[in-house]
Amino acid sequence: MLVVFPLGLLATSVVWDICRLATGHPSWGTVAFWTIVAGVVGGLLAAVPGFVDWVAIPGGTRAKRVGVYHMVLNLTVVGLFVVSLIARGASPGGYSLAGFGRMIWGWIGVALALVSGWLGGELVETLGVSVRDGADLNAPSPLRPRRGSARTDRTVPIHREA
Repeated sequence: MLVVFPLGLLATSVVWDICRLATGHPSWGTVAFWTIVAGVVGGLLAAVPGFVDWVAIPGGTRAKRVGVYHMVLNLTVVGLFVVSLIARGASPGGYSLAGFGRMIWGWIGVALALVSGWLGGELVETLGVSVRDGADLNAPSPLRPRRGSARTDRTVPIHREA
């Protein structure tokens, strides 16, 4: 739950931004601003146990490498939202009337959060980090074909009945 709430808040801020741009009503800008504040605080709190988990992963494993990418992307996402908050606060109309150019930083952050979320899924589902004893911390990526498999191409034969 430490991860779900900040991600949900940050992603939802984009919805409020769209409402603000579509309607021109400043209350949506205010809601987006405070949603981002809560998401950034939650993201920084979630980073603490995430870092503790990463430190416990043995070096030289695929899990350690994936964890580094995941951590750097997550910190970048939080940083982009902080930039968005600062830009909104410096807006001539205040954060309630910020325009698209001041919102874009958070929108880029949401796109990066999708990639980071996938990497987090790799850590938990494929590599089993902090989930199961005896996890395979060097499990191959599901995006790569398995070595030695009889069929490594991605084509599917079509069978037609007579």
